[in-house]
Amino acid sequence: MGKKVKTIPATISQYTATPINSTSKRKVAGYARVSTDHDDQVTSYAAQVDYYTNYISGRDDWEFAGMYTDEGISGTNTKHREGFTRMVKDALAGKIDLIITKSVSRFARNTVDSLTTVRELKDHGIEVYFEKENIWTLDSKGELLITIMSSLAQEESRSISENVKWGRRKSFADGRVRMPCKYFLGYDQGPDGGLVVNPEQAKTVRLIYRLFLDGLSFHTIALELEKRGIKSPQGKDNWSQTTVRSILTNEKYKGDALLQKTYISDFLTKKQKKNEGEIPQYYVENNHEAIISPEVFELVQDEIERRTKSKKRHSGVSIFSSKIRCGECGGTYGHKVWHSNDRYRREIYRCNNKYDGEHKCSTPAVTEEELKTAFVTAVNAIVPEKKELIGNVEEMRRILCDNTRLEEQREELEQEMTVVVEMTQNYVAENARVALDQEEYQRKYNALVERYETAKEKYDDVCDQISGRTSRAEKLGSFIKELKRLEPVQEFSEALWCSLVDHVTVMTDGSMTVTFKDGTEIPA
Repeated sequence: MGKKVKTIPATISQYTATPINSTSKRKVAGYARVSTDHDDQVTSYAAQVDYYTNYISGRDDWEFAGMYTDEGISGTNTKHREGFTRMVKDALAGKIDLIITKSVSRFARNTVDSLTTVRELKDHGIEVYFEKENIWTLDSKGELLITIMSSLAQEESRSISENVKWGRRKSFADGRVRMPCKYFLGYDQGPDGGLVVNPEQAKTVRLIYRLFLDGLSFHTIALELEKRGIKSPQGKDNWSQTTVRSILTNEKYKGDALLQKTYISDFLTKKQKKNEGEIPQYYVENNHEAIISPEVFELVQDEIERRTKSKKRHSGVSIFSSKIRCGECGGTYGHKVWHSNDRYRREIYRCNNKYDGEHKCSTPAVTEEELKTAFVTAVNAIVPEKKELIGNVEEMRRILCDNTRLEEQREELEQEMTVVVEMTQNYVAENARVALDQEEYQRKYNALVERYETAKEKYDDVCDQISGRTSRAEKLGSFIKELKRLEPVQEFSEALWCSLVDHVTVMTDGSMTVTFKDGTEIPA
């Protein structure tokens, strides 16, 4: 008897794992997303929601399982897409059998996220249909197609990201500045998107700068602002020393703007990174109205640098803190309180090293009144000679603070660095195209890197010299202004103290020498 083959027809769908003749309806959900909140995109979003709701509801074999949406969310990462995340969770919980979406790019522009999600859904028998590409993910060709389409969508997203970056950098290079002002103390956003001074907040900014030049530390300034009931940039009662430091170092308060301090290193993660030289920065001078004069701003930067480099911890208790030096050991005087809990209470300044080590400093303690008297005496001593002193300081400023030659060197080094960077990039690109001798390639590459590093080291040194001279010029300029309007004084002035005095030295016999900011020393 011959063989007889009987075909047993399939009863289960290999794609959906449901009975072929099942009368149960597939639970179908729609997913829609637009990546921005512009008006034209909002229209596209509404159209997607309306279309898929009607499309799914119009099928007799489908049961509408809901519409999941994300509006104004980027597709490069699924982490923050609440609608997408909720939809996948519901699908895995058995509430959805099929997800319909417009295209691969609406689903995800990240190949990894897209494939991971599709495979996870596929393992649970859940299908995704991409209408534009006509891809059913449970189809045997589905994964190959989804991989190809996701990669194309990811490249499209990268291209868009690069175009946006280029547009921003072109705006920066043209000096067009746009920045958020919500938490920017002292400024509001003007009608053209630029910075406009907020008069009330500007008072707080000027107060912070004045307190710092008066000798207070970041921490002490924060406490003083809280004590006065002044709100922080975020509108809170508490201030942090980080916020104070940020305000004191932000060049925008002197009317300039440094652009591209940070950049997005990866278009997929959108992670921001501090720009440490990877991409160009742009410095725009006189971009907007200043709250702090350039002279005061530079004085503050110089003082911050001085405190940072100082081996001694800066005390910001008062305007005298860190400005009194011991004539014996060279250390600083610190604020002390004697008999703090009785009627003999007395505040004094004493050498911080007086009782340190084997050698005890013999310089005496001094009071604020003694310091004030010494200052008044020293000021009145220079008033009769101020005309000659002004002439000497102006000549010193002209000779010692001239940056002409240094600026020429800086420009030459900038050109050298630009040329070496271009040569290096071209050489790397050539090695990627042509099979070069790798030993020779590495040798030339290392030589270019060494050439760049040598130029960069010289460039940094020149920039430091220019910065130092500029800071000294600003300090001497401020000193000259104070000298020109200086008259004999009868009593101590905090403003004069902060603008004229570099430090006071206390000798072992109790006498004091006042050193002014131009280096002039007056015994008092």
